[in-house]
Amino acid sequence: MENFTMLQFFEWYFPANSSLWNHFKDQAPHLKGIGIDTVWLPPAHKGTEGASSSGYDAYDIYDLGEFDQKGSVATKYGTKEELIAAIAVGKESGLQIYADIVLNHMGGADEKETIIVRKVNPENRNEFISEAYEIEGYTKFTFPGRNGKYSEFVWDFQCFSGVDYDDRTGETAIFSIQNEYGEGWQDVPDKEHGNYDYLMLSDVDFRNPNVMEELKHWGKWFYETTGINGFRLDAIKHMPHWFYNEWLDYMRGEFKQEFFTVGEYWAPYDLEAMIKYIEVTGRRMSLFDAPLQANFHEASKLGGEFNLSEILKGSLVSVYPELAVTLVENHDTQPLQSLENPVEAWFRPLAYALILLRTGGYPCVFYTDLYGSEYTDAGKDGEDHKVTLEKMVDIDVMLQVRKHFAYGEQFDYFDHPNCIGWTRQGDEDHENSGCAVLMSNGEAAQKMMHMGPKFAGKIFKNALCNEEDRVKIDDNGDGAFTVNEGKVSIWVLAEN
Repeated sequence: MENFTMLQFFEWYFPANSSLWNHFKDQAPHLKGIGIDTVWLPPAHKGTEGASSSGYDAYDIYDLGEFDQKGSVATKYGTKEELIAAIAVGKESGLQIYADIVLNHMGGADEKETIIVRKVNPENRNEFISEAYEIEGYTKFTFPGRNGKYSEFVWDFQCFSGVDYDDRTGETAIFSIQNEYGEGWQDVPDKEHGNYDYLMLSDVDFRNPNVMEELKHWGKWFYETTGINGFRLDAIKHMPHWFYNEWLDYMRGEFKQEFFTVGEYWAPYDLEAMIKYIEVTGRRMSLFDAPLQANFHEASKLGGEFNLSEILKGSLVSVYPELAVTLVENHDTQPLQSLENPVEAWFRPLAYALILLRTGGYPCVFYTDLYGSEYTDAGKDGEDHKVTLEKMVDIDVMLQVRKHFAYGEQFDYFDHPNCIGWTRQGDEDHENSGCAVLMSNGEAAQKMMHMGPKFAGKIFKNALCNEEDRVKIDDNGDGAFTVNEGKVSIWVLAEN
């Protein structure tokens, strides 16, 4: 088996100039060449904010940059034609393409309706704090710009479980819609605030069978239109688990495709909830390893005070390595974003070594670590802050080591709070494979690690820094590997 690596090919602050699809098209052959195999693209549909929308405020999931809606034809990332062309070039280059799917909520309704609601306590959404009464909510979606092309389905208040704005009074609150499919919230996995069904905008009610059939129709259309290979599912902990069970079964059955799927169940301090979700969805999808990302954040902040031997503690990859998509950062955790949890630059190489060069998990590289980013946005203090994210030096070297050398049995040396390592013994399918990794969040260090008797007498070199660094494996298959202060060293056969 060959090691696969995913790339998230966008970040929150990518310029709103409709250029991302063309950028990906230009970069696809290069990405395959450096060791990327699969690419996660951002939501392709028209959002509430039109050409400036990142897509997570879904308006029309059939508008991939084709119709004049919300003030533009193109989305933030480009036109439908550019999207389809970019996916085609990506696949021709040997990449698989994962689409970001946002089905939890919709925004930017075309008309308002008079609807019956009950106001709820925002801290305990199961507690109603009003009797049923009428409000005017933006819950009717007719998509006049599309005019019935691809689907004539009209979304109205019967398709939603909640809204957050009453246009009659101008009040902002959380309103539970009293429709024919339920007087309360849907049963969702996340019990924060009592029930976290409602996240934002107009919350889709999957209890309505017409909604289910429409979203199956859309899924079929979307695949036949774009030819994507898999899905990243947004906000799944706010949705009934059975919806994606049924939807994924339908898509896989209809097209006889695997459709690799990773869900965003962001619970960095609740591994138990993530495991339960895996169980109730019958292992139908992988999940992002939010607990591991939180460990990386904490380790980068604490420096030498963090116990590196516990870096994998409480992570998804430690219990479900085959279903964990591991990551260092993403568009939500980057500085100034909603789930801000950045990993300091000095620790990012250590974190990437942990996700790229070990046996467990499916690693996902973040766009800014390949391309960098510079932006300004308001922080939690209300002040504007300029952020510069530098490209990560040597990420391309790590990708090549993963692709060619990080194979075979693994021996761990998680035996010191400030210096840990592991070795991979290689396999017969990858010539000269095998590697040793050592990292320190404190002083420079040395550790004797076992490579195996087949490497006896062989010379290993440090792939990351000083080419003159050499380690000779002794007759027992052991080598004295070294690492500099606060760094990671990666050792491969010198003949490579």
